[in-house]
Amino acid sequence: MQSISLKKILLKREILSLLRGLVTQLSSPIVIQDQEGKVLVADLGMDTATIPNANTSESSENLAINEDLNKVPVMLSDEILGWVMGKDQVEQVADFLSYLANREFEQKTLAADALDKYREINLLYTIASKMSNCLDVKEIGALVIEEASRLITSTSASVMLHNHHTNCLEIVSSKGTAENVSFQVSANVGIAGHVYATGRPELVNDATRDPRYVVNDNDCYAIICAPILTKDRTIGVVNISNSEPVSYTSQDLKLFTAIVTQASGAIENALLHESKLREQRIKNNLERYLSPQVAEAVINEKEEVSLTTSKRRIAMLFSDIRNFTTKCEELEPEKLVAYLNEYFTQMVDVIFNHQGTVNKFVGDMIVAMFGAPSAIVDREYWAIKAAINMQKRIKNLPIDWIRENFITGIGISSGDVIVGNIGSPQHMDYTAIGDEMNIASRLQGLAKGGQILVTRSVYEATQSNFEFREFGTLPVKGKKNLVEVFEVIYED
Repeated sequence: MQSISLKKILLKREILSLLRGLVTQLSSPIVIQDQEGKVLVADLGMDTATIPNANTSESSENLAINEDLNKVPVMLSDEILGWVMGKDQVEQVADFLSYLANREFEQKTLAADALDKYREINLLYTIASKMSNCLDVKEIGALVIEEASRLITSTSASVMLHNHHTNCLEIVSSKGTAENVSFQVSANVGIAGHVYATGRPELVNDATRDPRYVVNDNDCYAIICAPILTKDRTIGVVNISNSEPVSYTSQDLKLFTAIVTQASGAIENALLHESKLREQRIKNNLERYLSPQVAEAVINEKEEVSLTTSKRRIAMLFSDIRNFTTKCEELEPEKLVAYLNEYFTQMVDVIFNHQGTVNKFVGDMIVAMFGAPSAIVDREYWAIKAAINMQKRIKNLPIDWIRENFITGIGISSGDVIVGNIGSPQHMDYTAIGDEMNIASRLQGLAKGGQILVTRSVYEATQSNFEFREFGTLPVKGKKNLVEVFEVIYED
């Protein structure tokens, strides 16, 4: 419970003024004490009422003690904050002080809740950012444990994945006392086994009294366990526990489940990457960022598709939501993620339908290429056509909140860039590198909500297909000449 002090309430001048107006002139004063009996107001209702300090005069205390007085508590829920003593109007003063205390408590609680939600959103985006390029299950598990342990007091934590060959949950990452436990436990026993079987998170305080508790070297008093869920199955569980007599709360459970849910996709991707079924792995990964036609062509090894590094002329599209950080603070994390997923689904569908390839997602930004890995005719035309239909699709989505708040700016450039598999032996991305990528990003940054800005090369290739107006020039680092910018004019 938030700390509320009766003394601090009474130190506010406006409160004393209200109290003086609340009571009429009394023959005997009203005395207000804190919960320990120290006098805070000695003579409310008399002409010379004051708030004495810790050295309250003995005469004021005797006045409160020697007379036959009523004594009514000042309450904050079930907690006594102090006492109101006197002959008349005592209940009225006590009720008023109780109301003030409860109102202050509610204000503090609302402020704390708002701060918690903001921290939770930031946490989820931090985790997503850290995991976005990680394809090692152990590293992802360590990140989950690190973030969860930073916010939830614990002495132990572990990430366990199911091995369908042995029907065991095997520890892939751990900290604290869990590091001393056997690296596999049966998947059909214990609290972890129950969570794995049901797919529902659980919070258990005083875990040793739970009949499912399995005694091992990792003794724990309280435990939170959440399933690692993919689209169609449970692949493991994550545990966090404390050997000390603590009591985890429903807020701890909610936060922990959100962290595990955020990590589930990353863990699934890492497992797919490690799969020995090469063709299935390629298909599952390529369809995340290539159009279905291009992905199928790659799988079938058609000659016109190449993932080797080469210099190629393509069109690049950058799209980003304006003031997205501010929008994050307006929603709970689950609702925000659901809206983002719907937005990305719709935007990717438009890009794929216009022969584009989704290169990557950077937070709320989408980067797409037209002309790689499969060469296409009129790449600039298809990039602008996709941008216009992306803007229109947003305005026609059935979700009011997305239509009103997901306002995007888009930048498009075209030219020669280096495309291909770039990265390390452990992880590679099919991406593009070059000045034109940087220019497209700069244009996106300049574009206001609803605007589509393009370079002269895009303008010249499509001026017979679309309407434009001159926007201005853009200085670019490393280039002597300014970059001419044009705005695409389209009907909403």
